[in-house]
Amino acid sequence: MSQTVENIINELPIYEKKLLKTLKKDEIKVPEEIVKETGMDIKSVMSATGSLVSKDIISVNTIENDFVSLTDVGLKYANDGLPERIILSVLIDKKEIAIGDLSNYLEKKDIKIAIGWLARKKWAKINKGVLYILDEGEKKGSLKDNDEKLLYELLKSDTINISVLNENLLNGFKLLNSRKNILNIKKTKNHEILINKLGLDILKKGFEIKEDATQLSHEQLKDGSWKDLNYRPYDINTEFPKIYPGKAHPLRAIIEEIREVFLNFGFTESIGPILDSAFWNFDSLFQPQDHAAREMQDTFYMKNPSKAELPNENLVNKVKNSHEFGGNTGSIGWNYKWDEEIAKQTVLRTHTTGISTRFLSQNLPPLKMFSIGKVFRRETITYKHLPEFYQVEGIVAGENINYQNLLGVLKEFYKKLGFEVRFRPAYFPYTYLSTECEVYLEEKESWIELGGSGMFRPEVLEPLGVNVPVLAFGLGIERLAMIRYDISDIRMLYKSDIKWLRELPLTNGINLD
Repeated sequence: MSQTVENIINELPIYEKKLLKTLKKDEIKVPEEIVKETGMDIKSVMSATGSLVSKDIISVNTIENDFVSLTDVGLKYANDGLPERIILSVLIDKKEIAIGDLSNYLEKKDIKIAIGWLARKKWAKINKGVLYILDEGEKKGSLKDNDEKLLYELLKSDTINISVLNENLLNGFKLLNSRKNILNIKKTKNHEILINKLGLDILKKGFEIKEDATQLSHEQLKDGSWKDLNYRPYDINTEFPKIYPGKAHPLRAIIEEIREVFLNFGFTESIGPILDSAFWNFDSLFQPQDHAAREMQDTFYMKNPSKAELPNENLVNKVKNSHEFGGNTGSIGWNYKWDEEIAKQTVLRTHTTGISTRFLSQNLPPLKMFSIGKVFRRETITYKHLPEFYQVEGIVAGENINYQNLLGVLKEFYKKLGFEVRFRPAYFPYTYLSTECEVYLEEKESWIELGGSGMFRPEVLEPLGVNVPVLAFGLGIERLAMIRYDISDIRMLYKSDIKWLRELPLTNGINLD
């Protein structure tokens, strides 16, 4: 014990020793007293206090107080009387006053205040433009209400600690505080410093207050006088400030995690325009031009530019034929007249799948491609929906690709992200077979849908010149982020809550084994 106390003493800075010297057992000190006794400034005293508290040498009790005083308006009311009291004094004599005559007794700005509080206190009422005194007003007479009593006390004392008010004056405070510009309230904090057992052990052991050497001069090193100086040992157990290093935003971290998974799978990344034609966003995916997803309530259509250029005429005609009668696929298509003008409409892309069809039209299989980008839909902002969000898309094209390969790729992809996955049948206009992916959440013991997938239909592939099977899958990244970071409101990802961002771990959780 003695050695431990001695080590602590050796590691104490001089200003902490000075503060300790002023303390005694069972004695309470306030910082201002220590300032006078030590000659240190208040900043040094408070710094030493915080450091000694962290070492359990002293304790600090913080006492908060609210002090109330009068504003200029409150001072006027305290001297002249509250507006309702002035009118009540007239009513006691006259019993009734026409509203138009109130200006004879009050300033215009106080008339509404008086009428309101006369009614609230049930001292008077208005009937057909006349103010009549009530029984409660007659009883009140010259007796002061609680709020008036507090005004009188504040006029005498200038400032009063709210904690010392009795029940009546406290009720008066509540009334006055509910009114505008009558009271000033000032919050104060007082700190009471007490010495702990460890501090008493240190004082019992005793110590000298010597200036510590903080910097050595060339002369001291040369003449050897540095040997006689007092050096304070380093305290390796002292508290250190928390450091918040720069790091990727959690949404960006997940995007990079997904990108790394795809690149390690041997996929090629592709990008596409955010502002695109309805041709690539809808028509190339065999989505009929009267499909509900194309309605204004689901899609952002652009006024400027309102039209986009279509790709080469051969591709456009093949897509048209696919829609109208199935092209050369054996399908009957959608059996309607396809409109080129509708295909030229410009939209903020509603998904990234248009990147996949554009990539297929420009590259020969076999291939593996993924894309990550922001998409836009006319959604009402709620805890689970946003009008813009990130989507990731992946396709694999090859001679022997089949539905089993699709499920295998999805299992491996979700495994890398740390999820167990299962599949259930689904419907999408541009894939068949189609499936939705559900991942299992152990902490909730439930499955949650996380993405869609399927085999591109022949009506999608034939116009693009692709004659091999193509599997495709995608998911919304925000939903994945909500699961990863255990948040229930999607808006949290965009709120820039600095506390939440600081507390998130740096690790991204990628498993590439």
